[in-house]
Amino acid sequence: MARMFGTDGVRGVAGTELTIELAMKLGQAGAYVLTREKAHQPTIIVGCDTRISCGMLANALMAGICSVGANAVYMGVMPTPAIAYLTKKHKVDAGVVISASHNPMEFNGIKFFNGEGYKLSDELEDEIESLIRSGMKDVPMPIGSGIGNISYRFDAREEYVFFMKQTVSVDLSGLKIVVDCAEGASHYTAVETLKGLGANLVAIHTSPDGTNINANCGSTHLDELRARVVYEKADIGIAFDGDADRMLAVDEKGNIVDGDQAMAIIGNDMKQHGKLKKDTIVGTIMSNLGFTLMGENCGIHIEQTKVGDRYVLENMRENGYNIGGEQSGHIIFLDENTTGDGLLSALHLLKVMVDTGKPLSELALIMEVLPQALVNAKVPNHKKEHFMEYPEIAQAIQELERKFAGEGRVLIRPSGTEPLVRVMIEGKNQEEITRDAEELANLIRKNML
Repeated sequence: MARMFGTDGVRGVAGTELTIELAMKLGQAGAYVLTREKAHQPTIIVGCDTRISCGMLANALMAGICSVGANAVYMGVMPTPAIAYLTKKHKVDAGVVISASHNPMEFNGIKFFNGEGYKLSDELEDEIESLIRSGMKDVPMPIGSGIGNISYRFDAREEYVFFMKQTVSVDLSGLKIVVDCAEGASHYTAVETLKGLGANLVAIHTSPDGTNINANCGSTHLDELRARVVYEKADIGIAFDGDADRMLAVDEKGNIVDGDQAMAIIGNDMKQHGKLKKDTIVGTIMSNLGFTLMGENCGIHIEQTKVGDRYVLENMRENGYNIGGEQSGHIIFLDENTTGDGLLSALHLLKVMVDTGKPLSELALIMEVLPQALVNAKVPNHKKEHFMEYPEIAQAIQELERKFAGEGRVLIRPSGTEPLVRVMIEGKNQEEITRDAEELANLIRKNML
């Protein structure tokens, strides 16, 4: 039986895979596991992105929370990192975000934060899942005054905007910025923050209608932003995903600056100012080889973890590091927030630009991005973990590993959040690695469908 939780909560097509029944059970089990040792009546805050299914799922989730005796506070549309921050700030017992991040609008997801604002460990997620599969065995369901209450608060986003402006104090009045809010959760908070810091702002995709989140916009679709930056003669373009926990940038020439490059720029600046703890940045096995080479050149150690910002965070907390993230744009600044925060990442990158007076294209030269091809093979979700059990696929992977040994690398892995097997090849020749990656992805699709 497949594990219910992926690398970023429970995710699936809303209404068929992520049903209202499952949302209610997640509310019950999550509230019980996260608050059962509390002597007081617990409180859990709930936020969501802009998907049309969020209201349906939020109400089911909060019904589950209240049924086990906890209170729910619904905060409406909020970036994921805002819920993490507010959970810790207000000392509530847990936080929940209803979002499928960068996925298409028909998907949705539910992810939990503990009372300190951190994503849950595998062990806690497994405990929640076990309770659900047992039919909530031995979980008390109070009656009368013991039932929880739902309240509503829609002004907390202003607290997050204030926190952002105070955390990275930078005057942006000299910069023209194009920001793509992906018709998602950042459509208010990012615009208000950047304007409040003085930026000459061109904001696009800030009119969510419930169905247009991530639709040819945001951090997974950068073509429009790249063109708009050049057209506007802007200094930088910034793109968020649907729940605003990741950020990618575009330099003034229209070139993409990914998460690895952003961490290289910011991490090196932190090192020069004595703020990079243990002279280390935490990346993942998907980080570009050029990121490691940058570290060697700049005297920065690059740690590598499994893919997923939760694993980056675990490494950072265990070892006392303060910056880490993924090529996809999830960057964690542990001195300031407890999870990946797209707006915080953007502000740190903008501050380096302002402090150095250098254009982003020049700053990005700190790291050479080596050719990399990433191709996704769509497969049935319950099969994605088993691709190496297919002899033809296993043989093809072994042949590619021999081919690129010493001159690149081959990394094949199931997605933690989508029904995909991801094929990544790194090498010297872009055309060759792209062709090989596409051929392997096609082979995986053909064998696993």
